[in-house]
Amino acid sequence: MKEKIGIVDTLEERKPYITRKQEKGQEIPLACDNNSLAGAISQRACVYSGARVVLNPVTDAVHLVHGPIGCAGYTWDIRGAKSSGIETNRTSFSTDMKELDVVFGGEKKLSSAIDELVGLYHPPVVFVYSTCIVGIIGDDLESVCKTASQKHNIPVIPVKSEGFKGNKSDGYKAACDALKRLIKRPSEEDIKKKGPRVPETIKPKINILGDFNVAGDVWLVKPLFEQMGIEVIVSLTGDSTTKAISRAAEADLNLVQCSGSMTYLAKWMQAEYGIPYLNASFFGIEDISLALRRTADYFGSEKMKERAEQILEAEINHIMPEISRVRERVKGKKAAIYMGGPAKALTLIKGFDELGMEVVIIGTQTGKKEDYEQISYSVRDGTVIVDDANPLELAELLIRQKADLMVAGVKERFIAYKLGIAFCDFNHDRVVEFEGFDGFVNFAREVDASISSPVWKAVRQRELIPEAMESENKSGRIKKAAVEERISRENCAKECKGMLLKPEFLHQKSEAAVESQV
Repeated sequence: MKEKIGIVDTLEERKPYITRKQEKGQEIPLACDNNSLAGAISQRACVYSGARVVLNPVTDAVHLVHGPIGCAGYTWDIRGAKSSGIETNRTSFSTDMKELDVVFGGEKKLSSAIDELVGLYHPPVVFVYSTCIVGIIGDDLESVCKTASQKHNIPVIPVKSEGFKGNKSDGYKAACDALKRLIKRPSEEDIKKKGPRVPETIKPKINILGDFNVAGDVWLVKPLFEQMGIEVIVSLTGDSTTKAISRAAEADLNLVQCSGSMTYLAKWMQAEYGIPYLNASFFGIEDISLALRRTADYFGSEKMKERAEQILEAEINHIMPEISRVRERVKGKKAAIYMGGPAKALTLIKGFDELGMEVVIIGTQTGKKEDYEQISYSVRDGTVIVDDANPLELAELLIRQKADLMVAGVKERFIAYKLGIAFCDFNHDRVVEFEGFDGFVNFAREVDASISSPVWKAVRQRELIPEAMESENKSGRIKKAAVEERISRENCAKECKGMLLKPEFLHQKSEAAVESQV
């Protein structure tokens, strides 16, 4: 039998990207922050995808994809960013480039498309995304957008997001470069006033960077700061408008939640306008509490600090009975985390600890060395840390680490399901808020419902099968497994049947039947 070396059986070039937790003070031996290995089926997305993720929640903008129609498939529908007002961003547009456009160029087609969309929607801004084919044939987006901007007297902004130029992180940067063009410069006098102390008579202002209002997350976060006496100018870019973004430079402080997508913009605003930034998270009791306290400490207001403590006490007392109930049901279970960026991964470690669960696998698509060092210090001994994992690696890790739950995005959902492992979508496809105190309750309930679902009694978790196996033992195991699976399916069927006969279920079913008839 071939000896398997390393944590999982993978390509030799991929082995440096998978390691285990290191002791504090030790350098983590993990390769990261590189382009994906060709042929390894990376879970990463392209540059265009990264740019679209950041910019698409700008609600009143026209988002025009200059390229083949297939690229326009990445739309609002796979990023559930909610809007409290206009929803122009829910409609996606494409120049639908064909073979002749590739041969003769697509600049005229792009110009006509911009004219038509401005005439129909009268948007305050148009974002024009370049795709791979545009980068190959060399269409001059900058020139076309500049001419259109002068013609219609609105910003028409090229987003340089050709997919082959890098990875998702490069798309974040392209999106931030586009946002820079919308932020209006305040007066030099106002810039000089920026500082860590705001007089009690002046209402301090902040921006929230890297929150995309997935399922309405930011609507559970903004009221907490408003109760502290702070004005939230804009959330970049969740539920944002062109006008709100233009005011971003008025802020006294930026709170950066998604560090991978927005640290670049925060550093630019600090250098350009003197606005400092703090990293923050609004998921889980510990991180939300830290975000409110650090913000109050920054502004140096005793009244604000006192108000923050009152809010925390009231909110924590409100949610703890339900959190305690769920904790009793899920404590000791093992979780696997695979996120697009390190900020979400780090905050999930704390969230699972608050639920009494253990993280056994953690990975990201875009983490850097310092991110993985912080992750390594935050997890327990034996935890596997992986960068830019592929589906085969994730599948084997889930089995080897005996995970009960996987928390990731839509691409990883069916890896877990096929292995008989519970799954929770923490990415932008979800429809339930996870941020804020009520959002953490939603997350806890979803984790409980996923792990405790009766369906897992009918699905036998897969195991690693040794390459060499005695035929009689193999036959015996197969027979035993078949009997166990049949008994499990029968028990599940009985339980599900019992659920169907419950009065509340019958009531729900009858309501649904009436609605379908109507």
